Amino acid sequence: MSISEEQIGVLLKKWQKTLRLRDWDIKHVLVTEEWRKSGDIKIDRDNQMAALMVHESVPEEQLEEVVVHELLHLRLYGMDQMIEANIDIIFGSSGSDPKKEFAMNTFFIELESTVENLTKALLTAAGREKEFWFKRVDKQIGEELKQ
Repeated sequence: MSISEEQIGVLLKKWQKTLRLRDWDIKHVLVTEEWRKSGDIKIDRDNQMAALMVHESVPEEQLEEVVVHELLHLRLYGMDQMIEANIDIIFGSSGSDPKKEFAMNTFFIELESTVENLTKALLTAAGREKEFWFKRVDKQIGEELKQ
């Protein structure tokens, strides 16, 4: 069974409240086109508006994990932008500096790791008993075994 916009909306409402994002106007979009992501969030901080995007291929039992993960990116967006701006100040706005590339890659790895750990913690605290989604690990296994 594929996920529905209604399911996304219910989870968005629940976690928007839990993460204290009620002052944000957040819409949800069910992505049906070919897309390399499971989810994403587009943010207009000045107007406190965002669009939560979820791909239709997300398994129903993993939908809540994707919603929480993307909303945590919204919750951490101010810090994310501050760190990126500081990296630009230190290394300049040119993307060709290997030191800047290293700093940005390190930051993004830490950001994703932190968001994923917070997602798991929140879902566990909320009583989640399902297994977490091993999407990246499963992809690595498939690549290793050439599947």
